[in-house]
Amino acid sequence: MQQFSSAARSHNLTRLQDETFDVLVIGGGVTGAGVALDAVARGYTVALVEKLDFASGTSSKSTKLVHGGIRYLPNFDFALVREALIERGLLLHNAPFLVQPVGFVLPIYEHDRHPVGMRFTTPGGIGLGLMLDFGLWLYDRLAGKRNIAHHRRLSRKQVLELAPGLVPDGLKEGFIYYDAQTNDARLTVTLLHTAALRGAVIANYAEVQGFISENGHVTGARLSDRLGQQEITVRARHVVNATGIYSEQVESLIEQEPQVRIEPSKGVHLVFAREKLQVQQDAIVLPETDDKRILFLVPWESRVIFGTTDTGSGDLDHPIATREDVHYLLKHLNRYVTVDLSEADILSVYAGYRPLVLRHKATTHSSASLSRTHAVLQSPSGLVSIVGGKLTTYRRMAQDTVDLLQRRDSRKRQHPTTNLPLLGSVDWADTQSELTSQASALGLDETIIDHLSSIYGTEIREIFRLIEEDATLAERLIADLPYIRAQVVHACRAEMAMTPYDVLARRTSLILEDRQRGLGVVDLVADLMAHELSWSPEQRARLVEEYRQVVQRQMEGERL
Repeated sequence: MQQFSSAARSHNLTRLQDETFDVLVIGGGVTGAGVALDAVARGYTVALVEKLDFASGTSSKSTKLVHGGIRYLPNFDFALVREALIERGLLLHNAPFLVQPVGFVLPIYEHDRHPVGMRFTTPGGIGLGLMLDFGLWLYDRLAGKRNIAHHRRLSRKQVLELAPGLVPDGLKEGFIYYDAQTNDARLTVTLLHTAALRGAVIANYAEVQGFISENGHVTGARLSDRLGQQEITVRARHVVNATGIYSEQVESLIEQEPQVRIEPSKGVHLVFAREKLQVQQDAIVLPETDDKRILFLVPWESRVIFGTTDTGSGDLDHPIATREDVHYLLKHLNRYVTVDLSEADILSVYAGYRPLVLRHKATTHSSASLSRTHAVLQSPSGLVSIVGGKLTTYRRMAQDTVDLLQRRDSRKRQHPTTNLPLLGSVDWADTQSELTSQASALGLDETIIDHLSSIYGTEIREIFRLIEEDATLAERLIADLPYIRAQVVHACRAEMAMTPYDVLARRTSLILEDRQRGLGVVDLVADLMAHELSWSPEQRARLVEEYRQVVQRQMEGERL
């Protein structure tokens, strides 16, 4: 039985109850996954629990970028950019199949005065091109030896060749610079799978209800199994709160004043068909918005992701894109593209919250902020909270967190994840051609092969084995998308998928890419899962209905 299969979950819950761990990580987003992998790679025994499914919050709601953050340059936030660029380079090396370089076309128009969020301008915009050229040169330099490629200045003609969907009127010139993109939910699942193979004991749908303490020091947590309706107690020498937007809530369970205050910021994204916007291989940066933000059009397989907003908070468990959010994005997109887009052109919408740190208490028990992007805090009870940061810097956040644990234990610090390949990465470059040939021999077409390769790397062999056992698993789930039935089975056997929503929203991205948001295929997915997980007809029907209700609630929120 695989350590990270759906069947292993109940076994893992038993281990959580029976064993004592060095480290208990609360939170199954990318940060918690990073902490679990870093800790187990340093020789700690590790448990990780997540109250819902892995990557069900912020870690599946990003712009899917691994980037330094060009918008921080006008604020002279060079330390933040430098750290993120270094982490970008490490991810490209450690997960080459999952993180790919992408060019970003930055057009410059005559009316632009605050491109890439610049808070200042020049009279008549004179010299802005030179300033941007210098800023992008600095962006390249901050990446050091891990830079992807040097930026280039583009003529008006070259901009339109790379981004033919842009409005040509008023276009003066442009630039192209380079960052990277990933599938955020798949990155999180891959991190967890890698940690599980190294011995981490992991369970989703296990919610922390409270902490257990000895002599005022946190020594474990009380869990509620949301699927099996049982209560579990897990004990650990160190407890890490990596719950993102819920960090303050989790810390308050100790019944002490929280060390941190989180100010969630909602980000909304729209998904379009790629051909609708004539987006090619490169992403496009919309240079200017009314509120001096920066918006991205990012190619993502056959779709394009556009966003994001930066608005206030709401129901953290059910982030909703309002009509105001959608109209804001459409207004600025229509300013720069030749197609007149309306809500009818949107395939899907998704919203999530960034865990912005508003403040943290400086006490003798709190560690210092270890970078300008995040903070590792220690409460008087010994609970460690990792807060702030972003997708790109998850590994550094995890490293800083486990460094604190090693200082507690008076152990020499080591940083094994700096060059630790994630599952599917070893020998990826050397085996791509061989794996492509195997896929073709199984009857998979080029789009499916490219899709599977970018998700599984060398682990694509596990998909091949499933198809060899049952040829029907090579069939597509939806005609115009490259997802196949074998991915559903694999999600159960190797990725701890417990519900149709887990498969449609996180093990795959069908909920974002499908025009029907998975509603037309949820019954087929449930049938495949029911066979794998021995669901009763009643259980299958209930889970399908739950999926339909969640999607319907999201769509109703967008129509408010």
